[in-house]
Amino acid sequence: MASPRTLTAATPSIAPPSIRDPVVRLTHWGIAIAVLGNAIVNEGGSLIHVTLGWLAMALLVLRLVWGVLGPAEARFSAFPPNPAAALRHLRQLARGRVGHYPSHNPAGALMVYAFWAALTVVIVTGLILTGGATPMQVAADKAAVASGDWSALIKESDGESSDDEETGLRHTAEEVHEVAANLLLLLAALHVFGVVAEGRAMRRNLVAPMLLGERRK
Repeated sequence: MASPRTLTAATPSIAPPSIRDPVVRLTHWGIAIAVLGNAIVNEGGSLIHVTLGWLAMALLVLRLVWGVLGPAEARFSAFPPNPAAALRHLRQLARGRVGHYPSHNPAGALMVYAFWAALTVVIVTGLILTGGATPMQVAADKAAVASGDWSALIKESDGESSDDEETGLRHTAEEVHEVAANLLLLLAALHVFGVVAEGRAMRRNLVAPMLLGERRK
C-alpha cells in the first residue's frame, strides 16, 4: 500500500534548484516592499507613492525580461499557466501529497500571473492619474508649490469637451486603480497562506531560499 506521501504519477518530483536566482529574489522582495509600502502610505500622488510605483514598474519589467532571458527555472516556460493542473495541485495539497517542481507549482504559477496582471493594471492606472510624472517631476512640482510658484503647475486646456473626457478617464482610472490595488493585497495574503501550507506539506522551509538564495530542507 502506498504511503500517504507517495506522489502520484502526474506529480513531478524534480527537486528545485539549490540556489535561488538573485534576480528572481530581487524582483520578488522589491515588488513586495513597493506594494506594501504604497498600501501603508496610501497617499496617491505623494513623492513616496510615485517613487514606489516607478520602482515596482522597473522591477516588473526586469522580471518579465528575465522570464525570457533568465535561467531555465526563471523562464515562463518553467511555470506555464494551467488551471487544471493548479486544481489538481490544490487537491494534492489538501491531502498532503505535493511534489517538487523546478520552479513554481501550478497553483503558484497562476498566482504569479494573476499578481503580475493586477500589478500592471495598478501601474498603468497610476501613470494615468499622475500624468506619467516621474519622482523628480513630482518633487519639482511640490517644491514649486512650497515656494508659491503656481505658474509652474498651470497647464493649457484643450477645450471643455477635452477636459470632460480627461476628467472621465481619470475618474475611471482612479476606481480601477483602487480595486486592482486591493486585489494585489488579497493575492499577497493568499500567496503567504499558500507558502505556509506548501511548506508544511513538504516539511521544507520555503522562505529561506527566497531570502538567502540557498535551498533549505
